[in-house]
Amino acid sequence: MNFNKAFVLGNVTRDPELRTTPSGQNVCSFSIATNRVFKDARGERQQAAEFHNIVAWGRLAEICNQYLKRGSLVFIEGRIQTRSWQDKNGEKKYRTEIVAETMQLGPRTGGGHAASGAPNGKAAASGEQAEQPAPEPVETVQYPGDEDEIKPEDIPF
Repeated sequence: MNFNKAFVLGNVTRDPELRTTPSGQNVCSFSIATNRVFKDARGERQQAAEFHNIVAWGRLAEICNQYLKRGSLVFIEGRIQTRSWQDKNGEKKYRTEIVAETMQLGPRTGGGHAASGAPNGKAAASGEQAEQPAPEPVETVQYPGDEDEIKPEDIPF
């Protein structure tokens, strides 16, 4: 049995590009950067970035194009695929991509994808405070106390 599955969690490096094939199928392409932190032979901390080409098809392509922007944190699950073609000079070219099967968006920031954290991406003027959005309510679950405990003799079967 063979297995081809890729999981990547990283930041979008360029705004997604949505195109339509001649047959009418939507396709969206973008890339994701992932970071790896490790210690080298001397024990010094090193960091390396890896870039992954992502391709999404159909409805997922539309969703990626609508919600992803440069800098967005995203989790992609898919399969690895290598395509080949000949360029204008007759030279054979290769491209390895992750064909997205599912996508999960990272946490939303109040001001979109702007680094400043200010609404609509504009930095607040000196002395002004950027308005922070209200946190989303967290659902709490109330567990029953001892008085609400179910006893085996109370079960009717």
